[in-house]
Amino acid sequence: MEKKQKSTIRRLLSIKGAGSVLTAFIGMIVIYVAFGIMNPKVFSVMNIQNLLRSMSKYLLIGIGQSFVMITSNIDLSIGSVVGMSAMISATLMSHGVNAYMAIMITILCGLVVGCVNGMLVGKFKLPPFIATLGTMFVARGIGYIVNGNRNTDNIASGIGKEAGDAFQDFFYYGKVGGVFNTFWIALVLFLVFFFILSMTRTGRHIYAIGSNVDAARLSGVNVILTTTKAYLVSSFCAVVVGFILAAQAGMGNMDAGNTYEMYGVAAGVIGGVSPMGGSGLLLGTFCGAGVWQILENGLNMVHAQVGIQRIVIGVIVVMAVLADVVMRNDKRSLKKKS
Repeated sequence: MEKKQKSTIRRLLSIKGAGSVLTAFIGMIVIYVAFGIMNPKVFSVMNIQNLLRSMSKYLLIGIGQSFVMITSNIDLSIGSVVGMSAMISATLMSHGVNAYMAIMITILCGLVVGCVNGMLVGKFKLPPFIATLGTMFVARGIGYIVNGNRNTDNIASGIGKEAGDAFQDFFYYGKVGGVFNTFWIALVLFLVFFFILSMTRTGRHIYAIGSNVDAARLSGVNVILTTTKAYLVSSFCAVVVGFILAAQAGMGNMDAGNTYEMYGVAAGVIGGVSPMGGSGLLLGTFCGAGVWQILENGLNMVHAQVGIQRIVIGVIVVMAVLADVVMRNDKRSLKKKS
């Protein structure tokens, strides 16, 4: 029986990226318990509920950024798409457009940005940093001008209090089973995209492109289409986070989503998604988002200065990337010796 258990554990750990997931998971638990010892309020039901809700935004952004990073690219526009989506949806609703229609129009606008990113990087072979830097400014600019360079009015002023409350409850304030809807939305999307990345041909192609784009192309992978799909996932996740921020504030804020692209990178990298492409699991991104949020929440609970919070999180991100580089170099040296 013990031998069977050991062999099962070995098989699980042999999955590429599983070790990083386990490390991130253990780190998440250790950090949470450590902060709980310093301040028992960390263990309170209310704090756990708020922690899960706040973590959901990082998880969604992390999922989108992870899809792109696995293809060995990056999406700098993701935070601006969050802000653009919050502004478009809130502007439409504050002007009386039905919430369902506003949501559909906003999703379409976000997917256009993802499609443009995919074509620029996949077809025209622009460096992803430059391509998405450009669309980052464009999306943020659209967010500014959509309501005349000012934050929107309260969404309830356009669609009515009942419809406005329904939108806010669905995306942010409502609960199911004692847990905020925000977390359930993030969890459902996580499961959908986990299935796509782990169980479908699209997922295999995403990993193949990140490992070796030329080899993937020669083996029949449609690099342009697959790259575009990854960027579409990134933009879709950003749009959903835009809805969450609009629901949280009850209005559109032009600065919503600032620096969220870095939160996405951090969630993925901490969870073992390599920024060099070809490896990483969404389970790791889930744990990485948890580590990020627990650090932020715990440091606040122990009254650490904001500067200290940023330094701690920044060091962790750098160490995670450094560990990935070291592990890759070790594997290359072993291959050369063999």
